[in-house]
Amino acid sequence: MSKVFSAHAVSVDGYITGRDPGAGRGLGDAPMLFDWYFDGDTPSGVFDGFKLSGPSARIFDTLAGRVGAVVAGRNTYEDSDRFGGGSPHPAARLFVLSRRAAPEISERQTLVTTGIEDAIAAAREAAGGRDVALMGGGVLTATLEADLVDEVILHQVPVLLGSGRRFFQELPKHVRLCLVEAVPAPGVTHLHYEVAR
Repeated sequence: MSKVFSAHAVSVDGYITGRDPGAGRGLGDAPMLFDWYFDGDTPSGVFDGFKLSGPSARIFDTLAGRVGAVVAGRNTYEDSDRFGGGSPHPAARLFVLSRRAAPEISERQTLVTTGIEDAIAAAREAAGGRDVALMGGGVLTATLEADLVDEVILHQVPVLLGSGRRFFQELPKHVRLCLVEAVPAPGVTHLHYEVAR
Protein backbone atom coordinates (compact mmCIF):
# COMPACT_ATOMS: atom_id res chain seq x y z
CA MET A 1 0.00 0.00 0.00
CA SER A 2 1.18 3.53 -0.69
CA LYS A 3 2.58 5.60 2.16
CA VAL A 4 1.38 9.00 3.35
CA PHE A 5 4.07 11.49 4.22
CA SER A 6 4.64 15.15 4.90
CA ALA A 7 7.83 16.94 3.82
CA HIS A 8 7.99 20.63 4.72
CA ALA A 9 10.57 23.35 4.98
CA VAL A 10 10.27 24.61 8.54
CA SER A 11 12.06 27.12 10.74
CA VAL A 12 13.82 25.98 13.90
CA ASP A 13 10.96 27.47 15.92
CA GLY A 14 8.38 25.48 13.96
CA TYR A 15 6.91 27.85 11.37
CA ILE A 16 6.14 26.99 7.74
CA THR A 17 5.39 30.60 6.81
CA GLY A 18 6.47 33.96 8.07
CA ARG A 19 4.24 36.91 8.91
CA ASP A 20 1.45 37.87 6.51
CA PRO A 21 1.33 34.86 4.16
CA GLY A 22 -1.33 34.78 1.47
CA ALA A 23 -2.20 34.92 -2.20
CA GLY A 24 0.41 36.95 -4.02
CA ARG A 25 2.56 36.95 -0.86
CA GLY A 26 3.34 33.23 -0.59
CA LEU A 27 5.22 32.59 2.63
CA GLY A 28 4.97 36.21 3.73
CA ASP A 29 8.28 37.47 5.11
CA ALA A 30 9.90 33.99 5.09
CA PRO A 31 11.02 33.21 1.51
CA MET A 32 14.33 32.01 2.99
CA LEU A 33 12.58 28.74 3.90
CA PHE A 34 13.04 27.75 0.25
CA ASP A 35 16.51 29.19 -0.40
CA TRP A 36 18.01 25.70 -0.27
CA TYR A 37 16.11 24.82 -3.47
CA PHE A 38 18.41 27.15 -5.39
CA ASP A 39 21.72 27.36 -3.50
CA GLY A 40 23.63 24.50 -5.09
CA ASP A 41 25.04 23.13 -8.33
CA THR A 42 22.97 19.95 -8.65
CA PRO A 43 19.86 20.26 -10.84
CA SER A 44 16.77 18.46 -9.56
CA GLY A 45 15.78 15.52 -11.72
CA VAL A 46 12.10 16.16 -10.91
CA PHE A 47 11.61 19.94 -10.68
CA ASP A 48 12.87 22.17 -13.50
CA GLY A 49 14.88 25.14 -12.29
CA PHE A 50 15.80 23.75 -8.87
CA LYS A 51 19.58 23.62 -8.25
CA LEU A 52 20.33 22.14 -4.88
CA SER A 53 23.40 21.06 -2.96
CA GLY A 54 24.37 17.43 -3.54
CA PRO A 55 22.95 16.14 -0.23
CA SER A 56 19.71 18.14 -0.63
CA ALA A 57 19.26 16.99 -4.24
CA ARG A 58 19.51 13.35 -3.16
CA ILE A 59 16.91 13.79 -0.41
CA PHE A 60 14.60 16.06 -2.40
CA ASP A 61 14.53 14.00 -5.60
CA THR A 62 14.10 10.71 -3.73
CA LEU A 63 11.04 12.11 -1.96
CA ALA A 64 9.63 13.86 -5.05
CA GLY A 65 10.07 10.65 -7.05
CA ARG A 66 7.78 8.79 -4.65
CA VAL A 67 4.81 11.16 -5.03
CA GLY A 68 1.74 10.06 -6.96
CA ALA A 69 -0.77 12.54 -5.45
CA VAL A 70 -0.75 15.56 -3.16
CA VAL A 71 -3.30 16.57 -0.50
CA ALA A 72 -3.19 20.26 0.45
CA GLY A 73 -5.29 22.36 2.78
CA ARG A 74 -7.27 25.37 1.65
CA ASN A 75 -4.86 27.89 3.23
CA THR A 76 -1.89 26.35 1.43
CA TYR A 77 -3.89 26.27 -1.80
CA GLU A 78 -4.84 29.95 -1.57
CA ASP A 79 -1.42 31.11 -0.30
CA SER A 80 0.16 29.36 -3.30
CA ASP A 81 -2.09 31.20 -5.78
CA ARG A 82 -4.02 27.96 -6.33
CA PHE A 83 -0.90 26.42 -7.85
CA GLY A 84 -1.78 28.12 -11.12
CA GLY A 85 -4.55 25.60 -11.70
CA GLY A 86 -2.11 22.71 -11.45
CA SER A 87 -0.26 20.96 -8.67
CA PRO A 88 2.80 21.67 -6.52
CA HIS A 89 4.28 18.51 -8.08
CA PRO A 90 4.80 18.30 -11.85
CA ALA A 91 3.39 14.78 -12.20
CA ALA A 92 0.93 14.38 -9.31
CA ARG A 93 -2.74 15.25 -9.05
CA LEU A 94 -3.72 17.75 -6.35
CA PHE A 95 -6.53 17.14 -3.85
CA VAL A 96 -7.66 20.23 -1.95
CA LEU A 97 -9.24 19.64 1.45
CA SER A 98 -11.75 22.35 2.31
CA ARG A 99 -15.02 22.78 4.19
CA ARG A 100 -16.23 25.35 1.69
CA ALA A 101 -16.79 25.39 -2.06
CA ALA A 102 -13.93 26.40 -4.35
CA PRO A 103 -15.28 27.33 -7.78
CA GLU A 104 -11.75 28.07 -8.99
CA ILE A 105 -10.77 24.35 -8.84
CA SER A 106 -9.38 23.28 -12.21
CA GLU A 107 -9.75 19.96 -13.99
CA ARG A 108 -6.24 19.00 -12.76
CA GLN A 109 -7.40 19.46 -9.17
CA THR A 110 -10.00 17.76 -6.99
CA LEU A 111 -11.91 19.41 -4.16
CA VAL A 112 -12.70 17.18 -1.16
CA THR A 113 -15.19 18.57 1.38
CA THR A 114 -16.01 15.35 3.26
CA GLY A 115 -12.94 15.07 5.49
CA ILE A 116 -9.36 13.92 5.58
CA GLU A 117 -10.13 10.20 5.38
CA ASP A 118 -11.93 10.70 2.05
CA ALA A 119 -9.16 12.98 0.77
CA ILE A 120 -6.47 10.42 1.58
CA ALA A 121 -8.52 7.56 0.07
CA ALA A 122 -9.09 9.51 -3.17
CA ALA A 123 -5.43 10.55 -3.34
CA ARG A 124 -4.26 6.96 -2.78
CA GLU A 125 -6.48 5.77 -5.61
CA ALA A 126 -5.18 8.48 -7.95
CA ALA A 127 -1.57 7.80 -6.92
CA GLY A 128 -1.67 4.37 -8.52
CA GLY A 129 0.53 2.67 -5.93
CA ARG A 130 2.82 5.65 -5.41
CA ASP A 131 2.86 7.70 -2.22
CA VAL A 132 0.65 10.56 -1.08
CA ALA A 133 2.33 13.81 0.00
CA LEU A 134 0.71 16.22 2.45
CA MET A 135 0.98 20.01 2.27
CA GLY A 136 0.07 22.33 5.13
CA GLY A 137 0.03 22.17 8.90
CA GLY A 138 -3.74 21.75 9.15
CA VAL A 139 -3.76 18.83 6.73
CA LEU A 140 -0.85 17.19 8.54
CA THR A 141 -2.58 17.63 11.92
CA ALA A 142 -5.86 16.17 10.64
CA THR A 143 -4.04 13.24 9.04
CA LEU A 144 -2.05 12.57 12.24
CA GLU A 145 -5.28 12.66 14.26
CA ALA A 146 -6.77 10.08 11.86
CA ASP A 147 -3.63 7.91 12.29
CA LEU A 148 -2.96 7.96 8.53
CA VAL A 149 0.57 9.43 8.44
CA ASP A 150 3.53 7.10 7.89
CA GLU A 151 6.41 9.56 7.70
CA VAL A 152 7.19 13.16 8.69
CA ILE A 153 10.13 14.89 7.00
CA LEU A 154 11.34 18.26 8.25
CA HIS A 155 13.63 20.31 6.04
CA GLN A 156 14.77 22.43 8.98
CA VAL A 157 16.12 25.83 7.95
CA PRO A 158 18.40 27.57 10.49
CA VAL A 159 16.24 30.59 11.18
CA LEU A 160 13.95 31.66 14.01
CA LEU A 161 10.94 33.36 12.42
CA GLY A 162 9.13 34.25 15.63
CA SER A 163 5.71 34.30 13.96
CA GLY A 164 3.73 32.89 11.06
CA ARG A 165 1.80 29.66 10.59
CA ARG A 166 2.95 26.87 12.84
CA PHE A 167 3.70 23.55 11.22
CA PHE A 168 2.34 21.40 14.04
CA GLN A 169 -1.04 22.35 15.44
CA GLU A 170 -2.54 21.03 18.66
CA LEU A 171 -2.90 17.25 18.70
CA PRO A 172 -5.19 15.25 21.00
CA LYS A 173 -2.42 12.81 21.95
CA HIS A 174 1.31 12.21 21.68
CA VAL A 175 2.67 10.95 18.37
CA ARG A 176 5.91 9.03 18.70
CA LEU A 177 8.44 9.32 15.90
CA CYS A 178 11.48 7.19 15.02
CA LEU A 179 14.40 8.94 13.34
CA VAL A 180 15.24 7.29 10.02
CA GLU A 181 17.86 9.74 8.77
CA ALA A 182 19.38 13.12 9.58
CA VAL A 183 21.27 14.79 6.75
CA PRO A 184 23.01 18.14 7.23
CA ALA A 185 23.29 20.20 4.06
CA PRO A 186 24.09 23.82 3.21
CA GLY A 187 21.27 25.99 4.55
CA VAL A 188 19.10 23.09 5.76
CA THR A 189 19.08 19.90 7.83
CA HIS A 190 16.87 17.10 6.54
CA LEU A 191 15.19 15.15 9.36
CA HIS A 192 13.29 12.05 8.26
CA TYR A 193 11.02 10.33 10.80
CA GLU A 194 8.67 7.36 10.69
CA VAL A 195 5.52 7.48 12.78
CA ALA A 196 5.80 4.77 15.44
CA ARG A 197 2.84 2.42 15.64
